[in-house]
Formats: sequence, structure tokens, C-alpha cells
Amino acid sequence: MTIANPQRTQILVIGGGPGGSTAAAMLAREGFDVTVLERDAFPRYHIGESLLPSVLDFLDLSGARPKVEAYGFQRKPGGHIEWGSNQWDLYFNELTGNHTYSFQVIRSEFDKLLLDHAESEGVKVMQCVEVQKIHFHDAAEISQRRPYAATVARVGEAAQSWDIHFDYLVDASGRAGIMATRYLRNREYHDAFKNVAVWGYWADAGRLPHPKEGAIATVSIPNGWIWAIPLHDGLLSVGVVMHKDSFKEKNSRQELEELYAEALAENETVSGLIAPGRRVSELKVETDYSYASTNFAGPGYFMVGDAACFLDPLLSTGVHLAMLSAMLTAVSITAAERGDVSHTEATEFFESSYRTAYMRLLVFLTAFYHQYDGKESIFWMARRLSNHDVPETKIKLAFTNLMSGVEDLRDVREGAELMTRDLVLDEMSRRVAENLKIRQDKAAMTAVYDSRMKEANASFFGKVEGLDAIARSPEQAISGLYITTSPRLGLTRVS
Repeated sequence: MTIANPQRTQILVIGGGPGGSTAAAMLAREGFDVTVLERDAFPRYHIGESLLPSVLDFLDLSGARPKVEAYGFQRKPGGHIEWGSNQWDLYFNELTGNHTYSFQVIRSEFDKLLLDHAESEGVKVMQCVEVQKIHFHDAAEISQRRPYAATVARVGEAAQSWDIHFDYLVDASGRAGIMATRYLRNREYHDAFKNVAVWGYWADAGRLPHPKEGAIATVSIPNGWIWAIPLHDGLLSVGVVMHKDSFKEKNSRQELEELYAEALAENETVSGLIAPGRRVSELKVETDYSYASTNFAGPGYFMVGDAACFLDPLLSTGVHLAMLSAMLTAVSITAAERGDVSHTEATEFFESSYRTAYMRLLVFLTAFYHQYDGKESIFWMARRLSNHDVPETKIKLAFTNLMSGVEDLRDVREGAELMTRDLVLDEMSRRVAENLKIRQDKAAMTAVYDSRMKEANASFFGKVEGLDAIARSPEQAISGLYITTSPRLGLTRVS
């Protein structure tokens, strides 16, 4: 449906991916006038096909879950992991928690479904419209300048641009990151995760044996790791991730096709899956994709999903972070506009909550790489988190109250800050090893581990990659505020 060029909207969302469409749908359901601008025509291709169970919570809050459930995406029961000499089958339903499955999705179809849902909730969706310029009120620091309008144009019609005025800007423009790259110039890439991904799609490939036929396979190889994701159209998404230095060295003497084929042959599980199949797509390449902006929000603007930050794809956190930040955006704007909190408090809550969730995943990712029992590889490179990657001033905020044992970090004196990062990484590595061991021997897990230990294990993962990772109770409050979702979205002060 073609929409006449709007001159004003309460909330302007740039980008119609999972972050933008979810934020828009949630805000529209709270009664706001929301407009989404999407540069491309949906459906459009995107990588990031394996979802975490946490997305079901966000789909519930946006109202899109029944549509996703009914669509026919591949049900994902968990993951099969081969990591050095270790091997695990991690099922979402084997311990405890609200959600016992997730989905493997074709992103072009999944993203269109979410954008169409946002439109059904009353969001004005404009596709093939690009942002030429954002206008700001004056302020000494660019991060403190409040945006108030955007000059936009339909793709291919740059001369016929017009201005849209708004009260809030939600930048969900993906890796393009309009706010971060054009205006704030505050995107920093992680030293520890300068990796390259090469992937393609296979027809007639095999599947993992029952009951894990819908699971993602994540397997290590000497110079990196491989993903294999089964999709509902019968294709298998297969990608190789290696450090940028390894990729450059290999690619200097090998064609990309040979490099990819050689890597797949290094793992028996993956080579067995693709043996009966054939690759039916050209190879795609992404590089330098682990980064974070130095701030995620400011006066009147919020940066969602990849527009703010992105992590190495090992943990399949892309859509999780997009939807998490979308919910935090909706909660923050709603609370501020209703007068429950000040605009400054709402912005600071978003910044702290999103940063905390992101940093937990970053350090969890590093700790998972630590589980690889070999030093001359991508995994040894990933151990070296620098102060640039994890600022000392941020890490205690991210991990206070995360789990038993890490609470001790709150007692680290300010004068001993240089120890903090190492303490957290060592503790997180120990916890990851301990919790993965619980889930390695299924018979022992069932026979030996009591409900208390199972709940603690589930809580560990929930506090890293689920909704437990954010302030949803008085005990988890950030600056005296926590999220409420019923009977409406908002922020509540601790009494």
C-alpha cells in the first residue's frame, strides 16, 4: 500500500527489520503514532537465521507470535555443539524455563511477516524510502543534540525529497547504523572478534538424527568454526567463521570456493550432512561484524539492534538483541511520555539495560571460546578481550547480581579496577564449563541433579541470553527502575 508523504509522526523508525518492526508494533499497541521507513522492498535477503527462545517473549509482547507459530518455520529444539574434544547436545526443554523451543527462519520471510504485523497494528510502513539527512537541535556535544526531523526520499527519486518531523527517532537501520556512522561516529570494532564469515545454501543435504533434526550444528575446526542450520524450505545454511588474519592468509593462496570447501571437509559431522547434497547458492562474505557504539541512546533517540551493536554469530544473538532493544525502546518511550519517569531517566535506563545485556553476552561469548582446548587458533585470539572491548568502568555494572559467585565482584574496591575484567572472565569461564558439563551427560543429569541445581543451571543461561538479563523485578532494578509488561508496558520505581 502506497502512503502519501507524511509530514509528521510521533515516532519515526528507520529500518523495518526485526528490531524496527518489533519496536513499532509495541509502540503502536500502546497508542502512539508510528511511521517506519524501510529502504528496501520486502521480502529481502538477510543472514541471521537461528533464533533463541527469548524471541518468543518479544513476539508475545508485540502480538506477532500466533502468526510466527502458524507460518511453518523449522522448529528448533536446541543445538548440537562440537568444540575441540568436547561435544554437547543442548536442548531447550531439558531443564526448566518458560520456552522449550525456538525457530530456524528464512529471514526474508520472517522479517516480512513482522513488518506486515506492525502494519496490521496501525504502523504506517513506507518501503523503498531512504533517509538523506537527520536534523538536530543545537547542543555542544553531538550525542546531546536532539533529532527533530529527517529529510527522506523514495528510492530513485532523490530530487523529490521531503521532511518528516517527529518527537522520537528509533534508529533500527542495521549495520548501516545511520546515527552511529553518519552523525555520532561512535562505532568501535572489537579487537578480539575481527572475524570473517563465508556461507552458502545446500539442497538435498542431510539432517541431524532425531530428536535434534531441527537443531543448529555448531562445530569447531582448527582455524575457526562452522554453522549448519536446517530451514523449512529444505535448504541447509552452512557457514564458516575464521579470524580475519587466518582468512587473509588462506585467501591469498586459495580461491574462496576452495577455502570454503576445505574448511567444511575438516569436520566429519558437517561433511556428512552435505555429502548427499549440492550447493545451490553463490558464496556470501561478511567481515568485521563485531562492534558496539560508545552510547546507544541520547535525547529523543534510541539505537536498536545492529544499529547499536553486533556480536560474533556464535551464540545466535542478532535477532535476540534486536528484539530486546526494541522492547527497551518501547518501554522507555512509553514510561517517559506517560510521565512515570523523566525523559532523562528513560534514556539512561535504556542505555544501562541494553549495555548490560550486550556486555554479558560479550563476556559469555569469550568464556565459551575459552572452552576450546587448543591455543593456536581463532579461539586463542578471542580470549584476549581488551579494555577497548570491555571497559573496566562498565563490567561491574554488567555482572553485578548475575549469578552466585559473581556477586563478590561488587566488593572489588575502586583501586583494584584493573583486576575486574580478569576476575569476571575467569569466573564466567568456570561457570560456563560447569553448566555445560551438567548438560553433557543426559543420564547423569536426570539421575543426579536435583531440581535446585537444574533451576540454577537454567537461571544461569536465562540471565545471559533471556529476559532475565534485564531489570524485570525490584531485585533487578537499574537506578531504582524495573520493567513491567502487564497490564501495560512501562517502568516502575522500586518502593
